[in-house]
Amino acid sequence: MRCYRGEIIMKKIIMSLSLITSLSLTGYVFASTNIGDPASGKNKISECVACHTETGISIVSSYPHLAGQNARYLAKQIADIQSGSRNVPEMMPFVGDLSSQDITDIAAYYASQTAASGAANPKLATLGKSLYMSGNAKKQMMACAGCHTANGTGNSLAGYPNISGQQADYTAKQLRAFRESERTNDGDAQVMRTIAGKLSNREIDALASYISGLR
Repeated sequence: MRCYRGEIIMKKIIMSLSLITSLSLTGYVFASTNIGDPASGKNKISECVACHTETGISIVSSYPHLAGQNARYLAKQIADIQSGSRNVPEMMPFVGDLSSQDITDIAAYYASQTAASGAANPKLATLGKSLYMSGNAKKQMMACAGCHTANGTGNSLAGYPNISGQQADYTAKQLRAFRESERTNDGDAQVMRTIAGKLSNREIDALASYISGLR
């Protein structure tokens, strides 16, 4: 009995270490220890609203919705753009002078807003759902739901993004960028680059459409 309990404890330790390792490898965790304040963040978004609006629901399909986004993920993306780890030149004039507290406050504000909702293209829904929920065994491609959950809300603790209701055009653009290694800020494990690298253009469009309809 004593040996059995010891095995259970050891398994728990191994699982905990595996989780910590996986989080560090993804590179999704924002290093700042600052706690974001949504109220302060609202006063710091004057440079954001032209593209992302005050509510975080973007009007232009190529601009991402920020409303309801997991704060840790959003903060990391802003910091990555600021440092050049994620190449978005058009964003640099707006994020270049932000402090780490500014970043966490802005992320907290947009995270507090009501997430967008969209509708998937019925012609692409079947393929998109299959890839999202089950992956593709022949291509050894993992299911998107494994990290982003069945309804697309992601994992705020791990820093995985909420992709539910996201603009289809934006999502497709990001998947293609990961596929071509034009976007590389998915960490040392290269999870997104690995998955996107197995997708055809049609599969990317189907996935992006299906994701836009998640809520």
